Amino acid sequence: MLRYFTAGETHGKCLTAIIEGMPAGVKIDIGKINAALAARQQGYGRGGRMKIESDTAEILSGVRGGYTLGSPIAIRIENRDWANWEEIMGTENAVPKRAVTCPRPGHADLTGGMKYNHRDMRNVLERASARETAARVAVGALVSQMLEPFGIEFNRRVARIGEVEDAAAVKDSAFYERVKNSPVGFGDKESEKRAMDHIDKIKAGGESVGGVVEITVTGLPPGLGSYVHYDRKLDANLAFAVMSVQAIKGVEIGMGFGVSETCGSAVHDEIVYDNGYRRLTNNAGGIEGGMTNGEPVVLRAAMKPIPTLYNPLRTVDTADKTERKATVERSDVCAVPACSVVVRAAVEFEIAKAFADKFGGDCMEDIRASYDAYMTRIKEF
Repeated sequence: MLRYFTAGETHGKCLTAIIEGMPAGVKIDIGKINAALAARQQGYGRGGRMKIESDTAEILSGVRGGYTLGSPIAIRIENRDWANWEEIMGTENAVPKRAVTCPRPGHADLTGGMKYNHRDMRNVLERASARETAARVAVGALVSQMLEPFGIEFNRRVARIGEVEDAAAVKDSAFYERVKNSPVGFGDKESEKRAMDHIDKIKAGGESVGGVVEITVTGLPPGLGSYVHYDRKLDANLAFAVMSVQAIKGVEIGMGFGVSETCGSAVHDEIVYDNGYRRLTNNAGGIEGGMTNGEPVVLRAAMKPIPTLYNPLRTVDTADKTERKATVERSDVCAVPACSVVVRAAVEFEIAKAFADKFGGDCMEDIRASYDAYMTRIKEF
């Protein structure tokens, strides 16, 4: 079974990830991992941390000569800011400076401190920080390379930032190329300018802003996931993975909450046969009964505004229970474009996991043989 773990703190020495269950023989291009890490650091409204870090991945094990070995893969991402925090965050000797006793509303600070009995809530925020997502992005960018030989592609975009929606209608290859080059992840230039103006306005008020990101996966065969067991339903696993991303508060697939607003004939996708089965629409977002149906998987996620505000909200100092203003850590005004990279990585991993579960083998040759036999069979269905 494909799985991974991450470790590391936002101001610690490094972030690490260990991936288990990758088959042998997957060609790995570390440049693609680093490109994804770079994309995560981009976007209009990012904070000062992005000027310090220049994330690159180092593969420590599990790959030789550019190909996976079938053994666990370890990845390391250096935290360059560690040089400024070594005295405070050292694993053996740590100086109790910059202790956090004024928890931020909307963050894990207070509840995490209560749960693990951390009086200095820096012990909470260092791990709860979205800095951890750099490791997840590296994992997604690595495992998705297993899917490339099968024509499976992942595209991301930002659908909304605050009150500004991307007005672009056509989502073709040219659209996604514009998205990659957009500072806000939009495909429409006029919408892009309005979003940037909106971020400037939010920043001037000491506020932060969230938005909606969208991931589209093409080239998937029908049958990934399962209707048999609740914990093997692909839409459930996708929702779980995406909801685990810091600041995500809602996930929808296909028509999403819109299915509650109209009648069944306007929701369900009619099936036709033309040298294979296909749907005339894709309101289901490519998943029916917990399984891919052969149409593109379309998932959207809602990101809340980042809880660190430069005009901080009211809170309580846990040291003396007096009313204070929340702690201000270096942060972003808007991280929605970066969030689209992180959510894509979460989707990449869950799709790769479902693909490996369906066509699993110890090496890519076994997976290819299983995939080809399955595709031949379903063409005759």
